[in-house]
Amino acid sequence: MAHHFANEFPSRLLMWQRVREYAVPPSMIETATARRAVGDWAGACAAARIDVDLDLRAVRDRHGTDLVHRLRADLRRLSPDLLRWHMPRIAPDGRLRPGLTLSLARYRSSGALPLELVVRTPPAWADAGQRMSLALWEGSANGAPRHHPHPHPDRRFRLDLHRHLWDAGRSGELARRCGAYGAPSATPPDLPGLPGGHGRSATPDPPAVPDAPWAVGRWAAEAELLLRTEGRPRGAFTVRLDARSRAVLELVAPDDSHAPAFRPLREALPAQEAAALPVLPEAAARVLPDLELLRAGLVAAERLHPLVAAALPVSGPAPVAGPVAEPGDPHRVECRGEVHRIALRDGVLTAVDHDPTELRREELLVALGGPALPCLRAIDSVHRTPEALPAVRERLRHGDVAGALAVVERLLGPAAVLRDGPLREELESAAERRVDHGLFRSGLVAVHPAAGAADGGTAAGGGHAEADHRPRLDRRTPLVMRRKRAGRGRPRTGLTC
Repeated sequence: MAHHFANEFPSRLLMWQRVREYAVPPSMIETATARRAVGDWAGACAAARIDVDLDLRAVRDRHGTDLVHRLRADLRRLSPDLLRWHMPRIAPDGRLRPGLTLSLARYRSSGALPLELVVRTPPAWADAGQRMSLALWEGSANGAPRHHPHPHPDRRFRLDLHRHLWDAGRSGELARRCGAYGAPSATPPDLPGLPGGHGRSATPDPPAVPDAPWAVGRWAAEAELLLRTEGRPRGAFTVRLDARSRAVLELVAPDDSHAPAFRPLREALPAQEAAALPVLPEAAARVLPDLELLRAGLVAAERLHPLVAAALPVSGPAPVAGPVAEPGDPHRVECRGEVHRIALRDGVLTAVDHDPTELRREELLVALGGPALPCLRAIDSVHRTPEALPAVRERLRHGDVAGALAVVERLLGPAAVLRDGPLREELESAAERRVDHGLFRSGLVAVHPAAGAADGGTAAGGGHAEADHRPRLDRRTPLVMRRKRAGRGRPRTGLTC
């Protein structure tokens, strides 16, 4: 038993293995790359399922041609499929982190606040298709979509300091910036696990540090880049360890000619001051998942994004290849003492070893309540609950509707009529959820439809709900929303969890 558990992989790595297999299909990468190569950045975004909420003419009228030139240059360098590949995701399904506004680039302007090119993800209730949107954040709430739950750029999830994760021209920096040449650490150094220890914010009963390895060897260099961007050559910064625990560290160096180093802050800071410190981005704090998968042998280098595979050093055990089914291999069923074949004929799945007249007679017998032939039972089972149903679910979960339908067509044929069962339910549910996403994008539904249960149904039905409305808690409020609202509040300093 010990040997069995020793060979098990963490659920986090298995989740990332599924994400790398289904979230960014090769067809998306090929189409987006071809369009980006000819300068069609909008077409590349459409291929990567990214909606463009940018009007370059309006930006030119408000901020001038110089900023538009810089913005257009970044859009031409943007690899939207690479951006989707590196977007933050949540367990256990590996979907895009919902309700997130992530900064890609900053532009100095005549205003008090810099402009930011941002990408946004919809809230969890409207994440069908796993679509994203590209927009320009102008530093105020005037241009922000009121129906988005978090329109402000997030401090923890930001890629303006990590252009190699979305800029095709700088993707070669990935190995150096992600800690590929350093040994990962499971626990941050010099940070005791007790609450109130040196360098850690004192919170009651902090949970355990997540099992994702930390890129500790890169913290000092990344923190120096972070503080320089914030206008601070040296100083303190924080690293989020988990939902209720943060490490407060200090960047120190003998002088500007020496490599920087960090250490836990000697004096504990009040919670408000610690929350206002710069936050080390998640992309800099942890080791890249692709690097972990390569080291564990859970993915082959050729299955990675081409820009990622070209930048990362290939190391670790070779992945074990599973059995490959021959294309067009028919199903074989034992029927009436013989082995019969089930294969695609004229676009439908049929029992090829039975006469069509016999099949029509047997189908009529089944309709009248009689027993079915084993071949017909096998065909019915494939229509309702096929072996490929998990793969179809994963593709639908990550928004690859075309890939899911291709699997169904290869299995049942393009002329097949779906029967009642889990397969049809999955496809119908995916179609219904796409309607929810359309309502969110249009602004017709600003909050979760279930929130209307607490205020007489105005949020879901009449379209009169406001984005900043917080319904009162009662027994009709959904359990998930009650837990979220009843949880421990955090200081209102823009700090995210």
